[in-house]
Amino acid sequence: MMILGINGSPHEGGNTSFALKYALTILEKAGFSTEYISLAGKNITPCDGCFACKSGDCVYADDMVPVYSGLRRCKGLILASPVYMGLVSGQMKIMMDRTVSLRVNGPFDLSGKVGAGIACGGFRNGGQELTLQCMHTFFMQHDMAVIADGPRFSHSGAAIVGKAEEDELGLQTVCNLAEKMARELMRE
Repeated sequence: MMILGINGSPHEGGNTSFALKYALTILEKAGFSTEYISLAGKNITPCDGCFACKSGDCVYADDMVPVYSGLRRCKGLILASPVYMGLVSGQMKIMMDRTVSLRVNGPFDLSGKVGAGIACGGFRNGGQELTLQCMHTFFMQHDMAVIADGPRFSHSGAAIVGKAEEDELGLQTVCNLAEKMARELMRE
């Protein structure tokens, strides 16, 4: 069973990458296969709402093509984004918008999959909750099951502050999130 992690940071190798790879490593140790996609440096054209995808694929054959493939194959999806002006990064939002093609032709391609989010901010109350809620809205619009990090913290998902590798509390929420995703997927 494959779990896909999408890093929405424009910086490969930063805090968001660290936190997401930390989660994926926990899931690999639990026996899942994982894939990692970074949106850094990718050429993904913003959706222009043409809805040509209703009669086939998106009109843009760009770096979104492998993202579509991973989204269709995964059973679990972890989105990770830095907090930019209280929300997901522009790269993440463009990717999210382009997935409209996965829901316009009958059954939703992501329906029934499990989704979870990781948000990385500069401060403990730096917009992580709203960023995670944006991800949750994305999951719900695709008819996915949404999970949070669970007890003992049970917030909207994993929240990192500052340097990810130094944020023990944040990494505990990442660990909780990954372990909860594993439990949810093992129930299937």
